[in-house]
Amino acid sequence: MSNNELLEALNILEQEKNISKDTLLEAIENSLVTACKNHFGSSDNVKVSIDPETCEFHVFQEKTVVETVEDPVEQISLVNAKMINSKYEIGDVVNIEVQSKEFGRIATQNAKNVILQKIREEERKVLYDQYYSMEKDVVTGVVQRYVGRNVSINLGRVDAILTENEQVKGEVFQPTERIKVYILEVKATSKGPKVLVSRTHPELVKRLFESEVAEVREGIVEIKAIAREAGSRTKIAVWSNDPDVDPVGACVGMNGARVNAIVGELRGEKIDIITWNENPAMMIENALSPAKVISVIADAEEKSAKVVVPDYQLSLAIGKEGQNARLAARLTGFKIDIKSETQARESGDFLDYENDYEEDEYYDEDGGSYEEYEDGSAPAEESYEEGSYETDGAEENNAEADGEDRE
Repeated sequence: MSNNELLEALNILEQEKNISKDTLLEAIENSLVTACKNHFGSSDNVKVSIDPETCEFHVFQEKTVVETVEDPVEQISLVNAKMINSKYEIGDVVNIEVQSKEFGRIATQNAKNVILQKIREEERKVLYDQYYSMEKDVVTGVVQRYVGRNVSINLGRVDAILTENEQVKGEVFQPTERIKVYILEVKATSKGPKVLVSRTHPELVKRLFESEVAEVREGIVEIKAIAREAGSRTKIAVWSNDPDVDPVGACVGMNGARVNAIVGELRGEKIDIITWNENPAMMIENALSPAKVISVIADAEEKSAKVVVPDYQLSLAIGKEGQNARLAARLTGFKIDIKSETQARESGDFLDYENDYEEDEYYDEDGGSYEEYEDGSAPAEESYEEGSYETDGAEENNAEADGEDRE
């Protein structure tokens, strides 16, 4: 191979494999040293010189001038040294150029293996760095095949694994289908990077809103909290840093266009978008949307709240199989006890706030943290309309989004 052919080959590898030319030149240098060691039995006195601009290379053996040669690999006689240059004397070091074409077949094969091994290592490293930088982000992949109950998904240059635990129950994929997945973890292995992805992670919803809603992507609207039951329903709490921007409206979009795109990607998963509030009582009231709330008593220290709703709203507040209340509890971090107005009056927990208290006296002003809702004694729920955006009576900016047009 001529120097020009070598230079062209290195440039192609650099472009296609994204491996730097310097790394490849280093691999060639190491391969030449290895070839010398296999050919001469030693490489301690071997020096390699490579011009990165032209790829012209030279291999030298440094030999010491002696009167009588005992080791021809590291020594040269004074007579032979004088033939090269008459100025050499005993003890001088002479650089003797080695012609690589003199290497034997085994030495040449070993040198080739050194270069190929370095290229493979660098390619794995480049792939790992590329996908490691995408960790905790959403990417689009192409479904390859089912491997047992796991799904192999091609992300471009590597295949990712969507395990059974990270799949949404009921989702079935077809080969060549394009889906969005959340990259959970990227591991370096001897066979290249191993990428684990998810369709159930709450951050998937957040990243989808970032890609779909410009205000979220730019930081004008913040997603403060997410509670998700993958495949069924998600509640997100949003807040605007600009008083002129409605956070819920920005996320919903014109005629629900933005949220509908996300709902479609999640295959019909319902999405409730509510306004974040630092006041835990008001936050809980918003989180229980679309149900209307009569009163909320929140204990910030105990992370618990008592909620009273109209009798006809009890089923809506609790939700199907307790889902609405459960997601509201996860979203706010409070354990929520929901009672109808009649139940609250009978138990003595209900007060007529309109007559006995000012409106702002029963709202706790402290913040809260996350805690699971655990009320296993919820009464049977009635079915309720889930096919439209609805506005909470106490907070006009609350909305329920499930993929249909806003009424």
